[in-house]
Amino acid sequence: MDAHLPAETVEQVTSSAAGAHKWTLTKDAFDRLLVSFGTDRESGAQKYIEIRDKLVRFFQWRGCPFPEEHADETFNRVAKKISEGEEIRNPSAYVIGVARLLVLEIIKAHSRQREALDELKYADAQQPDVDSEAHIDCLQRCLQQLSATNRELIIQYYQGDKRAKIDNRRVLCERLGLAINSLRMRALRVREKLQVCVEECVERGVA
Repeated sequence: MDAHLPAETVEQVTSSAAGAHKWTLTKDAFDRLLVSFGTDRESGAQKYIEIRDKLVRFFQWRGCPFPEEHADETFNRVAKKISEGEEIRNPSAYVIGVARLLVLEIIKAHSRQREALDELKYADAQQPDVDSEAHIDCLQRCLQQLSATNRELIIQYYQGDKRAKIDNRRVLCERLGLAINSLRMRALRVREKLQVCVEECVERGVA
């Protein structure tokens, strides 16, 4: 296997990581990440490729959607720690540890989506229960198509019991600088968009 990473690979990893956190993975930070895996950039690139393949399988085995994106996010977090001066004695083990923590975050996010589904009822009242899993799968697909802001908005807007729901919406208003009526209208527009997406998804039998 060629240990030299093609330019498009570096660009894909750095651009993917940039969207996930305020901290941006630069080429310099990526080079330091590679060197941490070996005695130089070339040997580190070889090790990086091997670890990335393992990470993709790691997330696949745990049922995480978009395993390649999660693998890149894992490297992004490790690179950030290195850039902040943290000494990592066993990079391979450290990467897996970060990946395990990321899986817990993914599971938690998935749980929030399930809770939101209780309020986001798009199916017709006469829809057979047998299709409930299809609706859940389609909802998750459609949520991923939203912008990160709208996805977090719609999940948090409908999440929790009465008291928690009120608190969640108050926090959303403060964060977005919206009055409660404006927030309600925005959530309604996002919900309508999701409803159309979910209904089309179920009709196509994508789930």
